[in-house]
Amino acid sequence: MLLWIGVLIAVMIAVAVGICYLMNRIGKIQILDRVCGERKRLKRLISLLVILVVGGGITLCFGFVNTIIVMLHLVGFLLIWDLILMIAQKIRKQKFKKYHSWIPAVATTVVYLGIGWFLVFHVWETDYSYKTEKHTGNIRVVQFADSHVGTTFDGKGLNKYVDEMNKEKPDVVLITGDFVDDGTSKQDMEDACAAVGRLNTKYGVYFVFGNHDKGYYAKERRGYDGNDLIAELEKNNVKVLQDESVLIDDRFYIIGRQDASEEQSGGSRAKASDLTKDLDSEKYMIMMDHQPNDYDAEAESGVDLVLSGHTHGGQMLPITFMGELLKANDATYGQSTRKNTNFIVTSGISDWEIKFKTGCKSEYVVIDIKGNNV
Repeated sequence: MLLWIGVLIAVMIAVAVGICYLMNRIGKIQILDRVCGERKRLKRLISLLVILVVGGGITLCFGFVNTIIVMLHLVGFLLIWDLILMIAQKIRKQKFKKYHSWIPAVATTVVYLGIGWFLVFHVWETDYSYKTEKHTGNIRVVQFADSHVGTTFDGKGLNKYVDEMNKEKPDVVLITGDFVDDGTSKQDMEDACAAVGRLNTKYGVYFVFGNHDKGYYAKERRGYDGNDLIAELEKNNVKVLQDESVLIDDRFYIIGRQDASEEQSGGSRAKASDLTKDLDSEKYMIMMDHQPNDYDAEAESGVDLVLSGHTHGGQMLPITFMGELLKANDATYGQSTRKNTNFIVTSGISDWEIKFKTGCKSEYVVIDIKGNNV
């Protein structure tokens, strides 16, 4: 919680500084300088109105959070182009008019965030492969997380990606949290559950909660709670695991952890070692844990593979690895190993409020586990 308060304060300061900077830069545009002359208050008022009008238009199209993202990127690119033009000015020994940097800065912002938009709204397949000496045979796992239904696609829109995942002919599909969001409507939740009910697998579909699935607010806000989500998932043959494990085909375990947010909200969840202590260590163990922030304990527990989401792959540069630097997460994206345990963090199949990804791309994951068949 303290981390997020710190981030919020930092963003608020950055926004305030950014608005002041943009007002100053707009005020130096030649046409405004001619109209206002020495009337500085009028110049500031017009500059602020320009920001409010443009910002209001962006907000209507993309929402308030994304307006902040656009503004901060524009400020950043203005500073970069100011530096570039200053260097060019010294080389050519002739001054540029100060507002010349607006054209490349706006163009760079549009192109850069346009790519970020594309990387959010288009979903790729990412493949991993592991070998084990355990007698598991071969297992194909499809994993996805962070659909935050209603952000980049609605409940019915998930069907498109279900069709893609079905082409992989998975043995199991594992949904590692934040399937829905606090703003996901009840209809979208039901449609999304119906969509995952169409997944064709050999051994079923399994789900663990993320920090948004149960909702941070009262049930009345979105019309359902965590129990309603469980009921809808189970109606569509999805098994919800809450600090539970399932032995599949006498070959491998699926272990589902409660999300770390349970502890943060005054509840509890089982230790990783408690979830594995009574299991047969000769069988392959896959643990689902939405937040990738308990790696040492999970490695000690003896599981073979841990699957997570939550980080959105770092979302945007330069904050891509901030979670690791601030010790909020053990990893941000991709695969890693501790002791004999492999870890995968997916960037997610969709997104939260921010509709840009500049440090990663949206994805679902296909994992082939190749075991000893003897």
